[in-house]
Amino acid sequence: MAALRDVAKKAGVSASTVSRVINRPDTVPTTTKSRVLKAIKNLNYHPNKFAQRLRSHNVDRKLVGLLVPDIQNPFYVDVVKGVEDYCFERGYAVLMGNFMQDEKKGQMYLEVMQSEEIDGLIVAPIQEHHKTISQFKEKKIPIICIDRGLKNIDVDVVLVENEEGAYQAVDHLVKQGHIRIAYVGGIPSIPTTLEREKGYSQALLDNGLNVDDELIKYGDSTHLSGKELTEELLQLKDRPTALFTGNNLITLGALETIHKHKLHIPGDIAIIGFDDMPWSISLNPPLSAVSQPGYDIGKRATELLFQRISDPKRSPVKVVLKTKLILRESG
Repeated sequence: MAALRDVAKKAGVSASTVSRVINRPDTVPTTTKSRVLKAIKNLNYHPNKFAQRLRSHNVDRKLVGLLVPDIQNPFYVDVVKGVEDYCFERGYAVLMGNFMQDEKKGQMYLEVMQSEEIDGLIVAPIQEHHKTISQFKEKKIPIICIDRGLKNIDVDVVLVENEEGAYQAVDHLVKQGHIRIAYVGGIPSIPTTLEREKGYSQALLDNGLNVDDELIKYGDSTHLSGKELTEELLQLKDRPTALFTGNNLITLGALETIHKHKLHIPGDIAIIGFDDMPWSISLNPPLSAVSQPGYDIGKRATELLFQRISDPKRSPVKVVLKTKLILRESG
């Protein structure tokens, strides 16, 4: 397949001249334009329509930016699908970045999206204060936050009842007779981690139990941290009889450590995870989990983004979706 540089070589012009002939033909002299068009025909060259659109100067580029913390997390897979489905139905493409909870990586993706002049941004920010995202706001690029919000910036937010979901899970464990319940959370600076810890603590207090700091562990929201923190908990002299885990990657790590110790679930230790997984029913035993509607979060966020694009001056909204405690056999 011929490339733009092949056309330039055959026509004896620069690649930028070929680009002008394709995108802004009125700016190219007639004789030069004829040579380029002849070369295009002879080489059967087909311009990359997507690249053309990105280079165009149209206000509406039909390109949405999406920045997620960890695509390995099944929750974010559902979110991405919700965003992509909604965009595709309306003729928009999605430019996605997976920043893996890495601030520098996230910054790089934001700069790329800024340079591509996206129509709007859907983002799960790594921190509540973010200078680059603030610049998007200053440049009047619509922003929708998912899973967590921003401080001091009025933007639309779509999230779930993290505190209530955690409360229901821990309250259930207490009512099953557990008094030593541990919380294995993610990055402590992320609002969702703290909201789930708050629900955990409140459920204990409301049931007449003390909150024991020894049973609260924070990691980096990954599978590895789930393994390591659960190992620390199982090494305690008075180890917990139940775990509440902060996301599904942490849950998988915790399960790996529990199985390594050959502990029986829920007889030796019960576990309920925040985030359900498609394969939860296939685990041994099937996993009890707090389910959050990832697909609906993505779809609702994109709907709000399109409304914001159409009406930039409307007041910001905060959409809070419900979680659901799904009880199986692990807790």
